[in-house]
Amino acid sequence: MEPEHPTVSWEAMQDGNAFYRRHQLYSIPGKLPNLGDFFVAGCRYGGPIAVMRDTSKMVAYGHATPAFSKAQLHVYSPAGEGLLTFSWDQGKIVKFGWTFDERLAVLNEEGTYRLYDLQGDYQQYSLGSEASEMGIVDARIHEGGLVALTGSLALLDVRGWEGGKPLTLANPGLTQPPHSWTVIPPDLTISRHVEVLLSTESTVYSVDNLEATDQRLSRGPFTHLAPSPNGKSLALLTSSRTLWVVSTDFQRSLAEFDTTHVIGAEGEASQVEWCGNDAVLITWDTTAIVVGPFGDTLQYFYTGPTFAITEADGVRILGPDACEFIQKVPASSVSVFRPGSSSPSAILYDAWDHFTRRSPKADESIRSIRVELAAAVDECIDAAGREWEPYWQRRLLNAAKFGKAFLDSYNSTDFVSMGQVLKVLNAVRYYEIGIPITYAQYTQLSPGQLISRLTARNLHLLALRISGFLSLSSSPVLKHWACSKILKSRPAASTSDAVLDEDIICKSIVEKFETVGGTGVSYAEIARKAWEVGRTDLATKLLDHEPKASDQVPLLLSMKEDRLALNKAVESGDTDLVYHVLLHLQKRLAIGSFFRLLEEGGAHLAPASKLLQVYAREQNPEMLRDFYYSDDRRVESAVLCLNEAANSLDPTAKINSVKAAQKFFSEDKERGFEAKMMDENARLLQTQQQLEKEADGKISFFGLSVNETIRVLLINGMAKRADKLKADFKVPDKRFWYTKLHALTEVRDFEALDAFARSRRSPIGYTPFVRHLVEKGHHKEAASYVPRCDANKRVDLYVECNEWRAAGKECKERGDKARLEQLKRTCPNSLIARELEQLASSMK
Repeated sequence: MEPEHPTVSWEAMQDGNAFYRRHQLYSIPGKLPNLGDFFVAGCRYGGPIAVMRDTSKMVAYGHATPAFSKAQLHVYSPAGEGLLTFSWDQGKIVKFGWTFDERLAVLNEEGTYRLYDLQGDYQQYSLGSEASEMGIVDARIHEGGLVALTGSLALLDVRGWEGGKPLTLANPGLTQPPHSWTVIPPDLTISRHVEVLLSTESTVYSVDNLEATDQRLSRGPFTHLAPSPNGKSLALLTSSRTLWVVSTDFQRSLAEFDTTHVIGAEGEASQVEWCGNDAVLITWDTTAIVVGPFGDTLQYFYTGPTFAITEADGVRILGPDACEFIQKVPASSVSVFRPGSSSPSAILYDAWDHFTRRSPKADESIRSIRVELAAAVDECIDAAGREWEPYWQRRLLNAAKFGKAFLDSYNSTDFVSMGQVLKVLNAVRYYEIGIPITYAQYTQLSPGQLISRLTARNLHLLALRISGFLSLSSSPVLKHWACSKILKSRPAASTSDAVLDEDIICKSIVEKFETVGGTGVSYAEIARKAWEVGRTDLATKLLDHEPKASDQVPLLLSMKEDRLALNKAVESGDTDLVYHVLLHLQKRLAIGSFFRLLEEGGAHLAPASKLLQVYAREQNPEMLRDFYYSDDRRVESAVLCLNEAANSLDPTAKINSVKAAQKFFSEDKERGFEAKMMDENARLLQTQQQLEKEADGKISFFGLSVNETIRVLLINGMAKRADKLKADFKVPDKRFWYTKLHALTEVRDFEALDAFARSRRSPIGYTPFVRHLVEKGHHKEAASYVPRCDANKRVDLYVECNEWRAAGKECKERGDKARLEQLKRTCPNSLIARELEQLASSMK
C-alpha cells in the first residue's frame, strides 16, 4: 500500500508562500501520564522527556493510572517507552532539565545538583556555600549550563557541567521574583556569555556578567519569554494574552497576535515555544496554535494536556495519544512536491516517474532541464533527507540517481552520503529505539553524538553497526559496552568463584575487542570503572592488557597497587613515569614502608632505586640519608656526611658531619684507613676552632689543611702552637721544614729563618733554602745559605743568586779552571768578566 502523498499534511501560510506540516511520529495512547499534572522537561534532538508529579495538583488514582510517588522522576522516550525511574531524597527540587549530551540535571533548593545518565548513575555538584545559605528559588537549565535565582534575588551562572564555580551575574536590582524569565545560551549571543531576560513590572531587564540593562518596555508584565533556536528573536506573551515577537536586542518588532479570540484557548497559556526560527507555538490544555511571521495561524486540537519541545527545524509535541512533529516544509520538499511546481527538481522527479511507467515524456522532461540538471539532482537528494517515510525517500533518491545518469561528471559523494544517513535515521526512528531525529537535527548533533545517545540507552549492537556503517571508530561504543558489562555483572559470593567470574569477564571483554577491532580502546579507562565499583582484581587483570604504561600506572597508584605500579613504570623505561611513582609513594607511604618496597624489589627495581638516589641527592638529602641507613650502606652514608660537611658553613655542624662519617667508616672493617682519616680531620677542626678562639676570631683557621694551619700559625708568630700542631698530627720533619721555610720567607723574617736553619741539621738540606729565596727575589739572603750546601752545587747556586764573583772564587778554591772559563763566557757584563779573568790568571 502506497503511503499518503507528502502534501496531504501540508497547510499553507503567508498566502500560500510557505507551508507547514504535522507528522505523527509515534502513536502512544495511554503510555504517558496526564502531563497536566506533572512538571515536564524535554530533551532536544529527538531526546526523551522527564516528568515529576506537581504536588500542587490533585491526582485521581484509578486502575489504569500508574502510581507516581511525589519524590520520583520518570524518563520516557518520545515513543512513550519508560527509560528510567529514580527516587529523589535530596530536598525540594527547584528545576530539572537536559544537557546537550542527554543527561538529566536536577537542582534542589539547597544549591545541590545532580547529573543523571539514562542508566541512573549520577554525578553530584554544588553551587557553593552562598547558594546553600540563601537557597535557590528558581532556575533555568540550558544545554550548556544553568542559571539559578537565589533567595536574595541574585543570579548565579554555571557554565558547563564539570562542577565549575558559579559566576554571579550583574545585579538587576530586583525586589521580588520576576513574573517570568529565560536565558539565551552563550553560543547564541554575540558576547559568548549567557544572557538572562527578566520580566519585571512592565519592562524586561537584560542581564549578563557585566551589566543589567532596562529595555524600557511598557507592555508588560510578560507571562512567557521564549528565545528562538538561533537566539535572534524573542517571543513574549503579555498578561493581556497578546503574543509579541521582537529581536533579542529589542530594536525591531517582528509580529503581534492577539490570542484572546483563539477557539479553545481558555485560561493561561501552558507553553510558548518556537517552531523552528520562523513561527511560534502557543499551547493550552487541549489547543495549540502556530503563529507565523505575518500573523497567519494554524490551530490544532488535542484530547488532553500536551508538552512541546523546540527543535532547530520545528517543534515536537507529546500529547495523550501521539508524538507529533510540526515544522515548516523545507524548501527542497516544496520545490519537488508543491502542486503545479515547475522547478527543475519537480520536473526531474516527474521525468523519473514517467520513466518508471515507460513513458516517452521522460526524455522530453530531462531535455528541458538539461542546463539545470545538476542542481535538480542535488535538490532531490536534499528533499529525500527531509522526508520521514522511507517510501518517499527511496523515490526521491531514485529520481536523483536517474538524473545523474545524464550528467557527464557528477560527484556522487552527496548521493552516497545521504543514502547512508537515511539508513541510520530510519534505524534510530524505529519505535523500539525511539529517537525521532530529523536530517537537519542530525547534521547539527553530529554522528558521534547520536552514537553516544544509543550507547547511553545500552543499544550497543546498533551503535556498533552504525559506527561501522559510517566508518567511525568503534572505540567509544566498545568502551561503554565493557563498562556496562562490568556494572551489570555481580561479583560472586565466594572467593574462588569471584576469581573465576572476573577471569571470564576479562576474557570476554578482551576477546570482543580483538574480534571487533577495538585497538584504540583504552583498557585503563575500563579498569578504572571496574575499580570504582569495587572490583579491584578485575581492574588489575584488565590493566595487564593496557599497552601504555602511562595509562596503567596512575590507576594502579589510585588502586594502591604500589609494587605493581612501580614494576610497570620500571619496565616502561620512562624515567619521568618512574619519578612520578616514586614521588607519589614517598608522599603516601611511611618512610620505612617506602624503602622496604624498594629493597624487596631486588634487582628488578634497581633502576628505580638509582633514580631515587639521583633525585634525593639534588632535592632531598635527608631522604637519601634515611635510604642509605635503611639499606645498611655505610660507605655511601659516610660519603653523604662528607658532602654535607663540605657544603656546611656552620663549624659545629661540619664537625658533627665529619664525626658521623668517621662512625660510618668505623662500622665497615675494610674502611679502617678512612675512619682514621675522619678522626684526625675532626680533631683538626676542633683544634682550629680552639685556635680561632685564642686569636679572638681575628685569624681564620677553620677548614684549612694541617700544612696551611701551620703556615698561618707561623705567619702570625705562633711558633709554639705550630710546633705543638706538628707533634699532635705527626707532621714529618721534611714537610714541616718546607712549610716553615715558606712561611718565614713570606713574612720576610730572615733572622728567624737563619736561626731556624742553625737550630739543627736541616732534613731537607739547604739547597731548598737558596732556591726558594731566589724564587721570591731575595738573592742576597739566599747567597748566605750557599756555603752550607754541598760543594759540587755551590757554583751553580751562586750563579742563581747572581753572585758571579763568589762563584769564581769557589771555582778557584776547587781548582776548576774549566768551570771558571765557562763562567767567564756566560757572565752578564765585561766588568765581571775582567774580574773572573784575573781569578783565572792567578790560577796559572
